[in-house]
Amino acid sequence: MSPLERLGLRALRAFDPERAHGLALSALRAGLAPSPGPVTSHRLRVSLGGLDLPNPVGLAAGFDKNAVALAPLARAGFGWLEVGAATPRAQEGNPPPRLWRLAGDRAVINRFGFNNEGVDAIAARLAAAATGVPRGLNLGANKDSADRAADFAAVLTRAGPHIDFATVNVSSPNTEKLRDLQGAEALAALLAKVMEANAALARPLPVFVKIAPDLSDADLADIARVAGDAGLSGIVATNTTLSRDGIDPRHAETPGGLSGAPLFERSTRVLAKLSTLTALPLVGVGGVSSAEEAYAKIRAGATAVQLYSAMVFQGMSLVAEIARGLDDLLVRDGFDSVAQAVGTDRDRWL
Repeated sequence: MSPLERLGLRALRAFDPERAHGLALSALRAGLAPSPGPVTSHRLRVSLGGLDLPNPVGLAAGFDKNAVALAPLARAGFGWLEVGAATPRAQEGNPPPRLWRLAGDRAVINRFGFNNEGVDAIAARLAAAATGVPRGLNLGANKDSADRAADFAAVLTRAGPHIDFATVNVSSPNTEKLRDLQGAEALAALLAKVMEANAALARPLPVFVKIAPDLSDADLADIARVAGDAGLSGIVATNTTLSRDGIDPRHAETPGGLSGAPLFERSTRVLAKLSTLTALPLVGVGGVSSAEEAYAKIRAGATAVQLYSAMVFQGMSLVAEIARGLDDLLVRDGFDSVAQAVGTDRDRWL
């Protein structure tokens, strides 16, 4: 991290977390962030559900909800980007306060509730921005929707021509009853409608589903089966957790989903279990803050990884640092590609 970036992070911590997040996006748009471009090598290149990635390190949904900083994010070292979540209509989400920084735990709690400007505004920005790396959209449903499956499908139909993949988000804890859609019957019906919309696109996309870390083994088995039957291209494991294990007890009652370092072990165990239940590619998310942790996700069964919360504490330079460090770890262990390393340490997490 450069002295300038360190100073910038220190300055942002003086602001309310949500205000600081908005300022960080403004700084990105102003060019005040590291811009190494996509970090790549023959070892780092990955095929993920039909996507060709220069490296497996991706931006998780939620950081750039409204796709306002696509171009600078594409230059930050990521191999792929996910923006959103987007809903058919703009919505404000839950009332503030709705974002908490837990500096001592290197964690974040949020209860945003799919606040976004709506798919029309987001699709317009996607259409106007060239990124040079694959970019996708996290699909959401409006809080007051009478038919959430139709909402997911509508967002995909509107934005589909301007993205490279889509992720069905049924795992945010901040929209009432959304996680109920992870049940086998509800999920199958939802995915059928999304895949019908996908098939109608001029260029059908890889579609992923993002799951919660708070699922039973039986739930995971159901999701793996339903995702395979639906013809999905992969599963993203995981979203935020409702657990408060391992964090400052002063935040035990803070509402919302917990992300960051305390989620790493829980999400990686879910990932490893899921990798024994499906042949679909998996994306490892939750607590990644170093090359070693990205590597651990890969060796637990992930084809690619995503991060977000760690950048709150370690800055945007972390992205390229992780990608380059991952390349070094592959060399150290004699792997010629990320694909060779996938699942090679799975048993440690089961």
